[in-house]
Amino acid sequence: MILSERVKRQISESDYISRDLSWLQFNYRVLDQAINADRSIVERLKFLAITASNLDEFFTIRVGSLYNYIDYGKQRFDYSGLREQPFKQVLLQRAKEYTHIQQDVYLNSLLPMFEHAGFTITPYKKLSADEKKNVADYFQSTIYPMLTPMVYDSYHTFPILNTHRLVFGVVTRSQDTTENKKLSFIQVPSNLPRFYEIEKDDQLHFIPVEDIILNNIQHLFRNVEILSSNLFRITRNGDFTLDESDDIEANFLEELKTKLKTRRTGRVVRIEVSGRPDSWMLNVLKDRWQLEDENVFRIKKRSLIDFTGLWQIVNHHNFRDMHMVMPDTIPPLSFPKIREQNIFDVLQERDVLLHHPYNSIEPVIDLLEKAADDPGVLAIKMTIYRLARDSRVSEALLKAAENGKHVSVLFEVKARFDEENNLREAQRLQKAGCFVIYGISSFKTHTKLLLIVRKEGQHVRRYLHLSSGNYNESTAKLYTDLGLLTTNEVLAHDVSEFFNVITGHSMPSIYKSLITAPKDMRQQLIAMIRNEAEHARQGREAGIVIKINSLQDKETIDELYAASQAGVPIKLIIRGMCCLRPGRTGLSENIQVISIVGQYLEHSRIYYFHNDGQYKLYIGSADMMVRSFERRLESIFPITDDLLRRQIKNILQYNLKDNVNAYVMQEDGSYVKKFPDGEDPFNIHLEFYKVNRENLVDLDLSIDFKPAVKEMERPEETIEDLN
Repeated sequence: MILSERVKRQISESDYISRDLSWLQFNYRVLDQAINADRSIVERLKFLAITASNLDEFFTIRVGSLYNYIDYGKQRFDYSGLREQPFKQVLLQRAKEYTHIQQDVYLNSLLPMFEHAGFTITPYKKLSADEKKNVADYFQSTIYPMLTPMVYDSYHTFPILNTHRLVFGVVTRSQDTTENKKLSFIQVPSNLPRFYEIEKDDQLHFIPVEDIILNNIQHLFRNVEILSSNLFRITRNGDFTLDESDDIEANFLEELKTKLKTRRTGRVVRIEVSGRPDSWMLNVLKDRWQLEDENVFRIKKRSLIDFTGLWQIVNHHNFRDMHMVMPDTIPPLSFPKIREQNIFDVLQERDVLLHHPYNSIEPVIDLLEKAADDPGVLAIKMTIYRLARDSRVSEALLKAAENGKHVSVLFEVKARFDEENNLREAQRLQKAGCFVIYGISSFKTHTKLLLIVRKEGQHVRRYLHLSSGNYNESTAKLYTDLGLLTTNEVLAHDVSEFFNVITGHSMPSIYKSLITAPKDMRQQLIAMIRNEAEHARQGREAGIVIKINSLQDKETIDELYAASQAGVPIKLIIRGMCCLRPGRTGLSENIQVISIVGQYLEHSRIYYFHNDGQYKLYIGSADMMVRSFERRLESIFPITDDLLRRQIKNILQYNLKDNVNAYVMQEDGSYVKKFPDGEDPFNIHLEFYKVNRENLVDLDLSIDFKPAVKEMERPEETIEDLN
């Protein structure tokens, strides 16, 4: 599959970067962590497993979404200007190129290091006779009873094969007849460990379960000639959207449960096959699922199908010492002694900014648990997007309900891939007497808000937590997020109004502090961008610094282009996809885009507008995406406390200074690694543990606020060179 020069030219000439191709560039940056020789082999395997999980979701959702248009004959234009069919060819070719590099990293960079690290992934044929006997016993006692051959012929319908499950396609023929060959399928159960473990001579040997099954597969086909056994794995379209519905909650939940089931039978968009599969079998699969060669991803036999199986090795207790040990959490700068005082007393005195994972999420959990027991607390209102397993948040809300407090919880049951867990937890709370809302019509509730109403003497005070991150104790140790704990009455009024929108039929005309979506967030951000452009045109100081996960909304991109042309210096810190094209002459010379990818997943959102020295600073849950502005309930809010404003400016400053985890986006959409250039390495994922009030930066951000066009520096080495 070779792309035409016309298609290549159309992609490069567009003023916008394709969302999906930009996402693939992001996964290259994650793969770069698996190449990093400064990491242990176990850490490198972890990042390889993450790239595989990312790619699975990409095919399930993004490629699945593309096929929704193709299969139903609907027109779709990519940001590159390509229609759905030619774009599908581009996307699948780029995905294959990525998969090839991913396999190369595993086979040539990582696999040779295993033995020195104390383990191997050992093929069945290299086992000793005694080891093969042990494996055979394991097969007979554990694996064999779990396997179910499913034949497909004129008497048996084609079986439903599950997405992301290892499957053997076995071509057979009866030995005593001349009948045509038949195809049978054996799905490897998901609750089987991916590897059988043997410890020998201070080495841990991991034998792939698919290798064990392959070498014992004859036990499943008695008196039948096996012509070929072929390992493959499919990915199904899992993209669906809930239509707006005014039905009662019970019907809404049943609709959601029905749509969840369709993920198991959605159209196949990718087949991964190991080695050289039987061509007859492969043609049967392609015909059955209406696929082309471009949908078939061939995995080298020496490699592995599905690198997510490597988590068994990454999480093995033998290799705990190989994981990077991060420093202990530090107390919040705004209240260093927070652990020594009652959280209610602390918040009556001042606002507290939490920067996770450098600051623990414990103050938020502590606030919730104390509220559940506190006799003065009258009500708790909360939005929940994702929860940890065995969540302390759920337990605190249950306890609050048992103690007679009013508890209102919006559980976002459309949180992708957490739908079933959220449904289960929501129903637990509902049975305990909590008022539970299962999402708002066709909108997804992505904002993160907590409101606690407490009677204190003759007065009632409201305690708030507003955040960019989920109420999840586990991910709070892995994601960088920002959260504000406050009793600010202006914000409290707005958050109360916002909960009335969520739980009732209120439509406030204006908020005093919050900026919300889908109401007016896009327009307010555009107004602030235009304000910077006007300052620049008048020769005043102007500048924009934005840190988000993704930038995809065309309207805001166009406004950033216009601001750049007016002379506004713009720095964007965007972890993932970015559809804006930086550094293009006449369009975006004043825009620089960097991405931070390293030990932690960057998840916080910060909006900084210089405003001729009277700068505006917002944090919150929203990225600059169409879905964030139009199909989600989102909020961003201003930071007004001087110390907290300095702290957030310091966060942006450190991000711009990082020369260990940073990648600079080029005009063509590729990224180059940023390296120390005569400077000491500066790794924000370590440096933030050292921040205190004394070393907090109190200067303007490292950006020239005087409007002027500057040429971007372009490092020579590209990420493709690193691979």
